[in-house]
Amino acid sequence: MPHFRFFKPYGTLSQFVNNGVQKKRHTLIGDFGIFPLGTMAVGRLDRDSEGLLLLTTDGKWSATMTSKNVEKEYWVQVDGIPTTEQLEQLRNGVSITVKKEPYTTLPCRVETMTTPDLPNRGKPIRDSRHGPTTWLSITLREGKFRQIRKMTARVGLPTLRLVRYRVGPHTLNGLTVGENALITE
Repeated sequence: MPHFRFFKPYGTLSQFVNNGVQKKRHTLIGDFGIFPLGTMAVGRLDRDSEGLLLLTTDGKWSATMTSKNVEKEYWVQVDGIPTTEQLEQLRNGVSITVKKEPYTTLPCRVETMTTPDLPNRGKPIRDSRHGPTTWLSITLREGKFRQIRKMTARVGLPTLRLVRYRVGPHTLNGLTVGENALITE
């Protein structure tokens, strides 16, 4: 069964068909190529997030890749310069809301990083007059709805740009925005 890596652009929905809920037409994964019948996104990235989205026709593989046994690495541009305390809070787990219930995130890896070599997003985030920003690498083993955005906001570091770089052994390396590639395992 085929599996693909896809570089989801900013503003694209992680679905293949417009389910009629949206009032206007949005860009969808299916707008970027022809995929085998039954292809589905493995996990989700919200419309404002970019980066690696795995696609497959195999439900078991999808479940494996979204499980807590598989690391997911995100590159996150945050507003401001994090303190040691803020980084430790993120690493140790913070309280967020999931489905209107309190939830404490699992411990994760969080490191500051140099600005990654990423394509321009298309829509500017902001200019330098608004103060400094910092890039973080955040590696999780879970994936709650808008989790990273909620985590960084909780510690006072709002997310400005969110790019999923890696899921397990699969990365964005070699892909351009909107491009997909067959995974050969």
